[in-house]
Amino acid sequence: MTTYDAIIIGTGQSGPSLARRLASSGRKVAIIERGLFGGTCVNTGCTPTKTMVASAHAVHLARRGADFGFSTGEIQVDMKRVKARKDYVAGLSNKGVERSLRQQENCTVIQGHARFRSAREVEVGGEVLSAERIFVNVGGRAAVPDIPGLDGIDYLTNSSMMDVDYLPRHLLVLGGSYIGLEFGQMFRRFGSEVTAVEVGPRLVPREDDDVSQAIAEFLGREGITIRTSVKCLSLSKRDGEIIMTLDCEQGPHEVRGSHLLLATGRRPNTDDLGLDRAGVKQDAKGFIEVDDELRTSVPGIWALGDCNGRGAFTHTSYNDFEIVAANLLDGDKRRVSDRIQAYALYTDPPLGRAGMSETEVRRSGRQALIAKIAMEDVSRAFEKGETDGFMKILVDAQSKQILGASFLGTSGDEAIHCVLDVMYAKAPFTVLQRAMHIHPTVAEFIPTMLEDLKPL
Repeated sequence: MTTYDAIIIGTGQSGPSLARRLASSGRKVAIIERGLFGGTCVNTGCTPTKTMVASAHAVHLARRGADFGFSTGEIQVDMKRVKARKDYVAGLSNKGVERSLRQQENCTVIQGHARFRSAREVEVGGEVLSAERIFVNVGGRAAVPDIPGLDGIDYLTNSSMMDVDYLPRHLLVLGGSYIGLEFGQMFRRFGSEVTAVEVGPRLVPREDDDVSQAIAEFLGREGITIRTSVKCLSLSKRDGEIIMTLDCEQGPHEVRGSHLLLATGRRPNTDDLGLDRAGVKQDAKGFIEVDDELRTSVPGIWALGDCNGRGAFTHTSYNDFEIVAANLLDGDKRRVSDRIQAYALYTDPPLGRAGMSETEVRRSGRQALIAKIAMEDVSRAFEKGETDGFMKILVDAQSKQILGASFLGTSGDEAIHCVLDVMYAKAPFTVLQRAMHIHPTVAEFIPTMLEDLKPL
């Protein structure tokens, strides 16, 4: 048995940063990885997918050449080159994470599948490690729904999509939310026929109705077939095609395609960790239960990142690291409940979100104000020829603090931070309203919007 001051299981967004902080403070650290260094974001999430989104955007702009005053010949997409570019970008991040950990003083990198033997012991490949502090950062993976016939066909997930170096003739996307829509739009732009199937009454049901409608409209204009209020009853293969049998009130009850992408949610990688032997509690979905400082039910064990169910993003995972490091090493008191919900959907145009949605504000029953502007009225968007979407902000009528915002449009994922920073400062909206922003930008219209607040 080898004893360490800390053991970290997993090298996703929070694990390596925590390892470096702990090791730099003089603690003896072991960090364990069973697969690819860097976790979901670097290998199958943010980095590779946004690289592919950029390629798809370039293809889309080239096809729109006439709108900008130039002509192009026939646009030909070479998927092997698209994949090679993606692999290069993601590979730099992957190798960088591994290299930095192996070069870190006081840090031992161990490759293999870690399992708890007790609350203080972890076994990897027959070797037993012990530590008074253990941090679980094992991430998540695609959830595979229980659909009759699924076991008889080949299907894709967000992970296996990273191996695709060809153009699917007709991509069926089961799931009309973030992952499904990003892949659906990019492959439509590459040249695939795409059908997106969503069980709910609208796309991205987490968002407001007007956001869902606007997304459906611009995806529809690009030629994506959208089916909502649809339940997939079964899957089968016939004549070399994938057949999706649907329960629906409108539209055909069968959809045929060449390839199927499952984008129906995520599940934590906690199945085979031996958490029961450590006494760590999990919820019904397998997420590790944590308190406001990310401590599990067992003293000395923390859970960070996607496996704790307190966020499903790279930035929430990194913030988990910041919270744990602040409490353990800095004498600071940081909590999960201090952070404001913020994320983006990387369709083109993107959706930037912060705080409460309009629907949530209405449900709360509080007095509120709202301002909204169409992107076609934003000069920067009009100049770029990217006028889909809108921006809206919600404000508490009594405290004058910003409750939330939805920015669907070009640069919406960047401009949203203007709002987010003011929310963290707990400042009244008038601080942002009176700011002088640079022209011409998308963000310059935020102060203008706040001059036109109306009762919700």
